[in-house]
Parts: sequence; C-alpha cells; structure tokens
Amino acid sequence: MTTFRSSSSLGRMVGGARELTAHPSVLERIDAVLRIMGPASGGTGYGKGRPLVNALEDVAKESILLGDFALAQRFQRFAAYAGGELFLEILENYYDESARRSSEESIRRLVAMGADRAVAVLDALTRDNPDATVADARDLFRGIALSVDHVGLGMGEGGIRLPTRERRRLQQYGHMELVLRNLPRPASTEAARMVGDFLADTDAGLLAQLLELKARRAGLDALRAVVEDATSSESALHARLKNQEWIFGGAYVAELARRQYTADTILDIPLLRGDGSLHVVELKRANIKDLVIRRSGHLMLGAAAHHAVSQAQNYLRAMDENRETILADHGVDTRRASATVLIGHPRFVSGDITPQDIAETLRTYNAHAARIEVITYETLLESAARMLALASSQQDPDQSEEPTA
Repeated sequence: MTTFRSSSSLGRMVGGARELTAHPSVLERIDAVLRIMGPASGGTGYGKGRPLVNALEDVAKESILLGDFALAQRFQRFAAYAGGELFLEILENYYDESARRSSEESIRRLVAMGADRAVAVLDALTRDNPDATVADARDLFRGIALSVDHVGLGMGEGGIRLPTRERRRLQQYGHMELVLRNLPRPASTEAARMVGDFLADTDAGLLAQLLELKARRAGLDALRAVVEDATSSESALHARLKNQEWIFGGAYVAELARRQYTADTILDIPLLRGDGSLHVVELKRANIKDLVIRRSGHLMLGAAAHHAVSQAQNYLRAMDENRETILADHGVDTRRASATVLIGHPRFVSGDITPQDIAETLRTYNAHAARIEVITYETLLESAARMLALASSQQDPDQSEEPTA
C-alpha cells in the first residue's frame, strides 16, 4: 500500500525550482503541481496522492525532452517523496538551503558535544588511573558506542544506581554491554571507578559464549517456525538447519561443506564427528500424516519413514564401499558411518495416534537398529531447547544476591 506524502517544504522546493527554467511547457506543468498542492478543501493540509505524483513525473519527463536533466532529476526525487519512496530530509539536504544549514548546524553541535563528553570521560578515566593506555581508552569508547541500551546513569553528578545483580551481569557482558548514557560533565570519580571495574572484569570468552547462545536461540526459533508450517518443503527445512550442527548434539564438531562423496549419493547434512568420522542426516518433511500407523492393533512406522530409512541405508552402504577413496581424497572416514533420519512431527500425524504412541514406536524401532536412528522434529527441537536452557543457566550471574541501591 502506497503512503502518499505532501508538505509545505515540498511546496517551497517546487516553487524554488520554478525559477530554474524558462521553458513554457515546463512552467505550465510546474504550475499544475502547485495547483494540486494548494491547501486541500480550504484546510491547512496540502494536496497529495497519485495526481500529485503523476504531475511531478510529468515535469520530469518534459524536462528530459528539453534536455534539462538536472531539473528532471530534481522532480523525479520530488515524485519519489510524494509517492512515499524518499524521506523529506533527503530532499531538504539536496534542495532546501535553509534546512540543510540547520541540519549541518545540529550535526556540528552534536559532534562538539560528543567531543566534549569524550574529553570528560578520558579525564575521569585517567584521574584515578594515571597509567591508562590508548588501548584502555579505545576499549572504553568501544563499549560506550556498541552498548547504548543496557544501563543509564542516575541523577546527580555521575552517580550510578545499579543493583549488584545487574552490575555483575554487565561485568560478564564486558565491553559490548557497557553503556554510559547522558554522562554528566564533569564525570565523577564514582563513574570512572565503575568504568574501571567493568573493564577489569571483562571476559572475552564469556562474551563470545553469550553471543553464540543468542545466535542459537534465534536459529532454533526460525527452525521451529518452519517446522510448524504445514506447507514447508524439505529445502525450507534444510535452509534453517544449515550450519547448525549444534542442534544435533555435542558429538558433532562441524557440518561438512561437501555433500557428495560418491557419484550417486548427495547427502542432505553431512556432519563430522570428533573422531573424524562421518554422520549423515537425512531430512524429510515435517508434515507426514502416516509417520506412525496402526495395523491389526499394532503400531509401526509408515511407508514414508521406511522409505527414508532405506535411502539412508543405501548411502551408508555406498560410504562403506568407497571408504578408502573418500578418506584419501577428502580426509573423511566413512567406514561404519552412522545416520539420523529426521522426519515428521506429532502435530501432523493423522488418526488416533498420540505423541506418546509415536515416541514409543520410534523407541522400539531404534532399539533394533545399529547405525540409523529415526527422530522427529519435535524431538530435535526439544533436545536443542534443553541444551540451550542448560547452557544459559551456566552463564547466568549469581541470583542469590539481593539488589542494592
């Protein structure tokens, strides 16, 4: 849906542009624009909509025919603004001298204020730490620049009010989470001391772990959304699982870039175990209605699951038969490789089959299989969520302390 725009600023710029041409046909079209922009229905608003966009484009087209390309570009930009494709600030920076000067003055003031505050921060840093280095200052400003949403300063001359629990959380986050908003001038000794504490307690390894956890949560949420969409294809599921080998458990150290090791096998997700051996993940759709069926009162896997297992068996057989060549050419040990068939989700299974029925059927089937395991997307998602919860609990600061002022 198009959002049409108009404003007094556009009217001024169109009027100013009228002074840049003497061609009667262009002037006629500019006057048509100004008539459309006249206060609508006697009110204070300005005419806008598709007629205004068309009229501005007509000026641009006529200017092109007459060879005035600068004027044509100007009115093309006016039309883009009126059609909701360009911000007014961009037009003003191009064509409104007064607005541009005002914007530049605001920027100059912000730069001056920032430089002034930077000097105050450095003064506070070096007052209590005379041996502070350029690296210390760089780390401090990096933290301020990258972490503007996590903590603010209290009232008064630099007094910081943080519960002990939250202060420890900031210490664990390190530079990325250090924020000084509205730092008073001059900065107080207390502010400098807090900054020093944060920098001293920075743990780069912990920060990397926190960022990785955040990325994994986002990846898991994206996968869950695709799994729960009944229309998702295998390729859509594959896209959400790519380069997320952690989801399959800690035994796998990487997803291999190469997916083809023999002429007639293309693997969905080849994973590398810690010992250098191969593990194959065969992906199927989550929406499988006959994942588990009931025959003569007994539960068993349906045809889709059996077909996927047979496919995985053929892959493993090919890996076994070509082990020496694959090991020599690619450095991957495929002898006695293993496989996981990832297929189905209880929410899509038809009939009177319950999630518990599905879990028990798969448990029975997998107990009789040596190298291939069949799991559902529900099992994969739940297992990955538990791993993230455990990892997150290990990173949480001590929750036993009482907040202090």
